Amino acid sequence: MEIKDKVAVVTGAASGIGHAVCLDLALQGVKTVAMVDLTEALNEVAERVNKEANREVAVPYVGDVTDEAFRKRVYQELREKHGAVNICVPAAGITRDSLSLRVNKETGKADIYPVETFRTVIEVNLIAPVYWALEMVGILAEERKRQGLGRWKPDEGIQGTVVFIGSVSSQGNKGQLSYASTKAGLEGAAATLMKEAIFFGVRCGVIHPGFTDTPMVRALGEEYIEKYILPDTQLGRLIRPDEIADAICFMITNAAISGEIWADAGWHPAA
Repeated sequence: MEIKDKVAVVTGAASGIGHAVCLDLALQGVKTVAMVDLTEALNEVAERVNKEANREVAVPYVGDVTDEAFRKRVYQELREKHGAVNICVPAAGITRDSLSLRVNKETGKADIYPVETFRTVIEVNLIAPVYWALEMVGILAEERKRQGLGRWKPDEGIQGTVVFIGSVSSQGNKGQLSYASTKAGLEGAAATLMKEAIFFGVRCGVIHPGFTDTPMVRALGEEYIEKYILPDTQLGRLIRPDEIADAICFMITNAAISGEIWADAGWHPAA
């Protein structure tokens, strides 16, 4: 599927991978990219994307990705003003890292990872991405119904593409019980949605980035990065967001790419 003249939605677009994807899409000729994030700083970021693309292509939407009404409003406005969305990259994510269990030295009691925190991470990292994707598939399915079309046929060309943002942590990573669970969950969601959404001509895949130079990773602290991440990375550095964005655009444009891509920079942690 060509990126040029398509309509895209990217969540988590104010920084990191989401921002890099928006810029790459804009430079490759996307008609409109809806940049979605919770922070008001998104408006300034969208202006920068427009400036670098030298045209009005980025449209900022500030809101909570877990809010169903907000999600539906974004898609409805895009549909009315720019046409149906063809590309969805739900990149918004959070970490709430902590060991699954600690034994209190004073009481001898086990302190278990809070279930409320687990649920919050699931809402943002797993449920929200799936439903941002489903919203797009639903609109494209409605368009086909309106045109009297049934099962998609290859000669029609790809109608839409979803790329979920997984993580190398989906393989398991100490201190990331909730985060790793959600990223592994996206694998199952993508594999299932691919089997169902292709009926309407929509492809679905997952990219698993390694440790990327984003605010989320930088929040771990320079000492942690130097001690626990870089020594196990073949490149000896953090991955650049634009490198991940390039891989995502490759997944969008190359119809032969399905399933998962690992963009881990050779990260293989010690047991």
